Amino acid sequence: MAKKRPQTKAAKPQIESGEIPVVGAREPCPCGSGRRYKACHGRAAAHAVTELVQRPFEGLPGECDWVALRELVPAATVELTVKGGLPEGVPSVTLATVLPMAWPALRREDGSVLLGLQNDTSSGDLSRDLADTLRRALSAEPGTPVAAQRVPADGPRLQDLLDESVAFAPVVHSGFEFWVPDSAENATPEVAASLERANAAAIPTVKLSGVDAAYWCETPEKNHLRWVMPHPEEQLLDALARLHAAGTSSLGEGTRLVGSFRAHGLMVPVWDLPSGMGAEECEKPAAELAERLAKALQTDAPLTAEERRARGGLTNRQVTLS
Repeated sequence: MAKKRPQTKAAKPQIESGEIPVVGAREPCPCGSGRRYKACHGRAAAHAVTELVQRPFEGLPGECDWVALRELVPAATVELTVKGGLPEGVPSVTLATVLPMAWPALRREDGSVLLGLQNDTSSGDLSRDLADTLRRALSAEPGTPVAAQRVPADGPRLQDLLDESVAFAPVVHSGFEFWVPDSAENATPEVAASLERANAAAIPTVKLSGVDAAYWCETPEKNHLRWVMPHPEEQLLDALARLHAAGTSSLGEGTRLVGSFRAHGLMVPVWDLPSGMGAEECEKPAAELAERLAKALQTDAPLTAEERRARGGLTNRQVTLS
């Protein structure tokens, strides 16, 4: 007897890639291929989501301050302006370094939105993660936090949502009382406990007014100035090496350039300061250093042997934060 030929189902019509929604990794791919999503269109989507964006805040006003608030400043807020205006019932949107219980965002009882900046994120594009959280916060129920979730690979970024014509103006706080605008006494026990822990861990920090994105901070042993700079890394290292070799890279007696961080595609030089040197005492030396640095950045002559040694020392004392 002849074997029966297996019946084949009619192939599902495939849809265009741009129309394919995100589904669970083990679910059939919506394109109709018959494969699981993770082995089909989910593979490209996962790659797009996890690919690291080196400068997530590039193009936003105050990119250097975005980096500082993300990595260096304990307690700060910034009023954000959304393109096209805010939805009805949302009086304001405020970026905050940290929120209670590490919430990604919070829709307050009055409808205003707080967006947390220092949270862990699910993808390699911090700007896309924050934009997704902001969009969900704008439509959340008043009085509710916004949870973290997987971000669509083709979702908008902060650069798509925020009005780039508005300056980025951080306000640095001594503590986290801004979490509870009325009174800390009205906070829930969980928020009150989180507030107490955050305040205890906060390092006193002040933003300098005379130069951009420079932050003084106080620690038990010595103070520091951490200055996020927008210049290309190789050019900035050369310029700092020229100053260091000439003995003009410090901020005055008892201070010294000790190294730098690398964060979100930008360099953050760090100076050690005497414990008695406050933020106000840093203003004039920082402005003078900015002038010396500007001249050094314009120099394109080859580095001398001494400058190359200085550059090597600075490079060896770099730490990558992100």
